[in-house]
Amino acid sequence: MKTPDESLRTEIEAATFRRLLQHLDRHKEVQNIDLMILAGFCRNCLAKWYRAEAEARGLELDYPQAQELIYGEPYESWKKKHQKEATPEQLRAYEERQAARRAAGETE
Repeated sequence: MKTPDESLRTEIEAATFRRLLQHLDRHKEVQNIDLMILAGFCRNCLAKWYRAEAEARGLELDYPQAQELIYGEPYESWKKKHQKEATPEQLRAYEERQAARRAAGETE
């Protein structure tokens, strides 16, 4: 396999990220808490990472703006339409996952 140059690699990574966002958008039934339990990140994490990377490059972006870029609409609007209340089982699994992450020294 030919190794892509930095510019091509960045293009590929950006396209891959856009596909991830499209996939999440097509699967709004997948709740953020389930993503957190299973993968350790969710749409809000993506918004936080997006904001951090934008700011690292000198672009001022507040969290609601980053969320809108990730969700494709204002977060509060998305939340009202698609987010369900977490079940006690989900909350318990989330807390267990977070405790395991803290014990492993994970910060994100």
